[in-house]
Amino acid sequence: MPRWANPANVLTILRLLLVPFVIVAIVHGNHLRALVLFAGAALTDGLDGLIARRFGLTTRFGAYLDPIADKCLLSGVFLALAASRLAPRWLVGIIFGRDLYLLCASAFLFWFAALRSFTPSVWGKLSTFVQIVAAALWMVRNAAPTPILDRLAEAIVWPCAALTIWSGLHYTWRARNLVVKQRVEWH
Repeated sequence: MPRWANPANVLTILRLLLVPFVIVAIVHGNHLRALVLFAGAALTDGLDGLIARRFGLTTRFGAYLDPIADKCLLSGVFLALAASRLAPRWLVGIIFGRDLYLLCASAFLFWFAALRSFTPSVWGKLSTFVQIVAAALWMVRNAAPTPILDRLAEAIVWPCAALTIWSGLHYTWRARNLVVKQRVEWH
């Protein structure tokens, strides 16, 4: 069996395979199913890293696939929520705008500079965490609507937007500092 075909990577692949099912459940109004599938996918995210570290199963394949699976899941959920008018479209635009900006900036630094490693920041991780909480909160609210969940879902919009924008600015600042500090040679 190839080294990449280990239990941690299988869980990551499972998360990626769950994405279309979560999206379809949201779009078709099967809110409880969407929430259960999202929770299952989130569980694989926690378990794959734990298993990889605990049993020494980290691979380059897993290191690349894990963030892709995470982005596909979170992006798919936000798109489905916005398409179903269950989340503010402007917020989804901010989230996607930041992700697209970071992707383009990373590609630029990869192709035109000698910068090859760019680790997640605490602000990026916090932004992702708040985005996950927001998506989960909106799905819980849709599955079991209550006035308190409505208020919480409305309240999380602003911290989610602010942290998303701030993390994008912070990544820009970090990239600038890395380029200056390492005096990265441009190709």
